[in-house]
Amino acid sequence: MFEKLEGMKKRFDELTAKISDPAVLADTAAWQKLVKERSALEEPVSLYDEYAANEATIAECREIIDDGSDKEMAALAKEELGAAVKKREELTENLKIALLPKDPDDDKNVIIEIRAGAGGDEAGLFGAELVRMYERFAERCRWKVKEIDVNANDLGGIKEAVFMITGHGAYSRLKYESGVHRVQRVPETESQGRIHTSTVTVAVLPEAEDVEVEIFEKDLKIDAYRAGGAGGQYVNKTESAIRITHLPTGIVVTCQDEKSQGKNKESAMKVLKSRVYDYYRTQQEKEYASSRKMLVGTGDRSERIRTYNFPQGRVTDHRIGLTLYSLDAFLDGDLFEMLDALALANRNELLSSGE
Repeated sequence: MFEKLEGMKKRFDELTAKISDPAVLADTAAWQKLVKERSALEEPVSLYDEYAANEATIAECREIIDDGSDKEMAALAKEELGAAVKKREELTENLKIALLPKDPDDDKNVIIEIRAGAGGDEAGLFGAELVRMYERFAERCRWKVKEIDVNANDLGGIKEAVFMITGHGAYSRLKYESGVHRVQRVPETESQGRIHTSTVTVAVLPEAEDVEVEIFEKDLKIDAYRAGGAGGQYVNKTESAIRITHLPTGIVVTCQDEKSQGKNKESAMKVLKSRVYDYYRTQQEKEYASSRKMLVGTGDRSERIRTYNFPQGRVTDHRIGLTLYSLDAFLDGDLFEMLDALALANRNELLSSGE
């Protein structure tokens, strides 16, 4: 570990010198790349400097104690040594965490896709509640939300909703939300008072940058059609809605949220790039995922990850066995305790696996 940290410190010092070089400053793209690399090294290098200073304190205290000529100084040194040894344990743990492999997508914006599953209209209604839940969470984080495509039903629910959340670290917070969300409650239309179970599927995709995925025009089939909404609402007399099919993967994206065909195409392309990026990334990770099932789940969208039980006012995450009896607050966007617990479980699993 310390050999690796020495190498990181050396590289950090090199980068610090480089970003002040006039020749590098003249090339904005190259400078930004170096600054980003240096920023990624800042935390572990800072911790390592603190660790080295603490080790020097330990050595100095032991030297005073071993000397023993000054009893009062030796007594103070023993007290300081105890605190420094305790701090060493804390710093060592923090260094291990800082050296864990970083998900390269963590800082990205996200595209969230929510689809009603089993349960008919009730699934659609719950899907709309999940859309609101993530929008409220984004508001609490001061992130921006932009609807891309919403296919609503007549009851105020959704068949499918696609939207983007823009904010630093959005993917790192929301990436554990992919999977099947199950709701248990008595629907308003249920005269016998029986509890029904419905499901909604959530997919969280990191927004793909142009450099990460290359899409060729020849691989696209683009269709324009008239936008329409539930019950004939928002019907558009012009063909402004866009459907794009990526022929190599069969991925289809639609967008009708904007009035302009050009803006709809731009939004649809953003979603398409992210889906294609996610598709190929998932293919690469399949072999790895099969040999090591993460504690917080595989991220497979067919995996049931959470149950929202309305009669008992609870929400349970099945991957980590955490139950919160604050369903109303949770659905109002207070996801912090759950998301923190999921991130902690993943970190601890990585630490225990030695990765």
